[in-house]
Amino acid sequence: MHGKICIPRTEYKARVEKAAEAIRAEGLDALIVNGNEADYANTRYFSGFWPLFERCGVAISPSGDAALLVGPESREFGKDRNQLDKIFVLKAYREGADPAYPELVADSFGDVFKGIGVSGKKLRIGVASYLDTNIVQYEAIREAFPEAEIVRADHIMVKLRSVKSVHEINCLREGYRIAEAATHQVIAEIKPGLTELQMVGVAQRVIYDMGAEYEGLPMYVFAEKSTRHAISRSSYRKFEKGDIVQLNLSAKIDGYSASMGFPVVLGRLEGKRRDIVLFGLEAHNWTEKQLKAGVPAADVAKEFYQYYERNGYGANFVYGPLHGTGLIEVEAPWVETSSDYCFVPNMCFQIDTFISTSEFGVRWEKGVAITETGCDVLSAPIGKLYELEF
Repeated sequence: MHGKICIPRTEYKARVEKAAEAIRAEGLDALIVNGNEADYANTRYFSGFWPLFERCGVAISPSGDAALLVGPESREFGKDRNQLDKIFVLKAYREGADPAYPELVADSFGDVFKGIGVSGKKLRIGVASYLDTNIVQYEAIREAFPEAEIVRADHIMVKLRSVKSVHEINCLREGYRIAEAATHQVIAEIKPGLTELQMVGVAQRVIYDMGAEYEGLPMYVFAEKSTRHAISRSSYRKFEKGDIVQLNLSAKIDGYSASMGFPVVLGRLEGKRRDIVLFGLEAHNWTEKQLKAGVPAADVAKEFYQYYERNGYGANFVYGPLHGTGLIEVEAPWVETSSDYCFVPNMCFQIDTFISTSEFGVRWEKGVAITETGCDVLSAPIGKLYELEF
C-alpha cells in the first residue's frame, strides 16, 4: 500500500458481493477466477494477492462466500496478503517447474467448494480469466466435478472491473504522478553513449523512491528500429545523436498500473520523420476530444482509423485508439471497431496512439477517466516534443 492511497478492505468485500449477484443472475453455482504473476488482475481484484512463481485463484459462491486458492509454497504468503477470510492450497496452482510435493496433503476443488458452501455434483461452474486458466487447473476442476458444466465467464469480470471506484482512480492518479516524475528524470539524464537499460534503471530508482509498489509494466525505453515494436523490451543498445527514443514509463500503486508515454529526440527532428511524429500527436489529441459518456466505443474506433486514412497514414495504422486500464495497464474493454458498448462515467482508458513505419514508430499515451461531458486526464498533459541538444 502507498500510505492512504490504497483499496480499503471494505471495497474488497463489496466486490465479492457484486460478483455473487452476477453469479446468481447467470445461474451459476460458483465462479472461479485464475491469475498468475504476469496477469494477476482478476484474482487480486477480490483478494489483494499477487502471486510469485506460482499461480493463484479465487472461488466465489452465489451467497458471497469466497476463498483464495494458492500453490503449495504460498500458504503463509497468501495468508498475510489475503483480503478474504479463507485460503486453500492446491497443487493445481504450483509453479512451472512442476514439483511433485509428495509429502504435501493438498486441498482439492471439492474441498474449496465445500468450504464456501457449494454442494452437489451436476454444477454449473463459471471460469473467468479463461486465457489464464491452464489445462492443469481445468483438469483439477473436472476431476473434482466430472458431471459439472464448465462455462466461460469472462464477461462477468469485464462488467465488474470496467467502471472504477474513487479509490481505484486515486491509485491510478498517484501512479501517473510518479510515472511523470520518472519520465522527467530520464529526460534529464539521457544522452548519447548510455544504454536503454541504464535509463530503465533511472526510472526504476525514481518510482521506488517515490513509493511505487512496482513497475506498472516493463519500462519502455528504446530507440530507432525498436520503436516499431508495439510491444518490446529495452536492451543494451547505446543511444546515438539523432535517435528517436520511445519512453513509456509506469508505476504501480496497490496493484493499479499507470503508464504514460511519448517520444524524445536526441537532437532535431526534421522532414518526414517530424511529420509522422506530430501526426501521432494530432491523432492522440483528436481521440481525447471524442470521449464522453454515451458515445459508442465502436464509433470512435471507426473514425480513428478513418482519420489515419484521410491523412495518408492508413498503411501505418497498427491498433487503436484506446484500451482499458486499471489493475493491468492493458485490460478489457478495448475500444475497437467491433466494440458493442457505450462509454459510461468512470470507465478508465489509456489513449494509446501508435503509428509505425518501416524505420521507426512512435506512441503518445496517457490515462483518462470518462465523465458526462468529456474525460478527466489522470496524468499531467502530454504533447511537448522534446528535442534534446548535445
